[in-house]
Amino acid sequence: MKTVFWGLLLLTLLGRASGETVAAPSFSVGDTWVYHETTERGPTGFSEAHTEISVVRATRSAVYFTSHNLGPNQPSREQVAGVDWSRLRTIEGKEVTVNRPLAFPLSSDSHWEVRYSEPHPNKQHRLESFATQYSVSGTETVDVGAGRFEAIKIEAEGTWTAELEPAQVVVQGVQNTQGETQMFTDSKRVTTQTTSGRLYKAFWYVPAIKRWVKSVEEYYSSNGVRTERYLSELESVTLAKDNPPLQAVH
Repeated sequence: MKTVFWGLLLLTLLGRASGETVAAPSFSVGDTWVYHETTERGPTGFSEAHTEISVVRATRSAVYFTSHNLGPNQPSREQVAGVDWSRLRTIEGKEVTVNRPLAFPLSSDSHWEVRYSEPHPNKQHRLESFATQYSVSGTETVDVGAGRFEAIKIEAEGTWTAELEPAQVVVQGVQNTQGETQMFTDSKRVTTQTTSGRLYKAFWYVPAIKRWVKSVEEYYSSNGVRTERYLSELESVTLAKDNPPLQAVH
């Protein structure tokens, strides 16, 4: 496997001097990343895809990009994220950050939090709430399809809570009494119930790549069983040549 050394000076500074920080990247049209992504849901649900992400426009506060599944006859999606690649969602008319893998400037003691609640996200849940704490945990060597990288590792742990929608439960049966058969129907309304669980995320960010080379997101049920896992690994990267080299800021 090809060995790639990106941003070694920045990573050394980040690991040894808490006063050093890593600035937000400068994006250019044509910056492109291809990832191998796998999704696991439950014990049997598994899927994989090769996804290409390409910058079409960048502003001071956001990056606009296309996301394209490289499978046959798959259309591209146009999306927008923060310059820290944060995922945004409109909830009750307000734009809310639901995932923030990076927080610039990054330093060895960086930590941040994302909290949000969403009413009626699906037919089963009346309300979902998430609280996630992110922090830089150090540097780590990562091997992915695109090569070997020295990366800044960001880890996140948190909890999720879901309030179940009230439901009407109908039970039908047959009762035999003294030779007579009777049908009966019993209807009962189930009140709101609350369930909760944990989550874990990790991102291996390489400054010169402008994104992470690997990421994982895991969700656990109330009894501690993993129910979902999303893994993404970089396969290739193409960056526009007119970008200035990334520098540590003091």
